[in-house]
Amino acid sequence: MPESDDPQRSVPTGEEFLTAAASPEFEHLRRILLRFVFPMTAFFLVWYATYALLGAFAHEFMATQVWGRINMGIVLGLLQFVTTFAITFAYIRFADRKLDPAAEVVRQGFADGRYAAEAGR
Repeated sequence: MPESDDPQRSVPTGEEFLTAAASPEFEHLRRILLRFVFPMTAFFLVWYATYALLGAFAHEFMATQVWGRINMGIVLGLLQFVTTFAITFAYIRFADRKLDPAAEVVRQGFADGRYAAEAGR
């Protein structure tokens, strides 16, 4: 953690960070994060690969007119942007509801000196 407004507060040592990383609170935080990140990443990569493969091999499908001169390729391409914004919005909500409270528990462990005490400082 960088400098603090509290003059009594020191910068945590490497041992404190290692102690925090081995703590159940940090493991919980990491588990929560991975439960969101891996499925969302897999979803987006499959969705993007599908779009790329359709563009490469399904020319007739991608050229299908949807409305006027707008075809499926344009619609699916724009949906890539929509998906990106939706994932970003979902992550923000997820972080506010799940990650931030769990991170605060870890942060409090540094603030109250628990990790320093466990690291033998």
